[in-house]
Amino acid sequence: MPVYEYRCDECGETFEWFVRSAAQGAPPVCPRCQSQRVHKRISLFGVGSAGGDKSTASSCGPAL
Repeated sequence: MPVYEYRCDECGETFEWFVRSAAQGAPPVCPRCQSQRVHKRISLFGVGSAGGDKSTASSCGPAL
């Protein structure tokens, strides 16, 4: 079940919207001003590590 990030065109609030299914009928609504004028943002996920060299990027694959 994906979580999408949105930004409100009215007040500038950035918020996340939990989507239960692709056919969900309710459009996202800004939690601050209740506007439906929102746009989906492109967001990236982060992968952390418990240690090691901080100068290299993390990946989901095994360390080589």
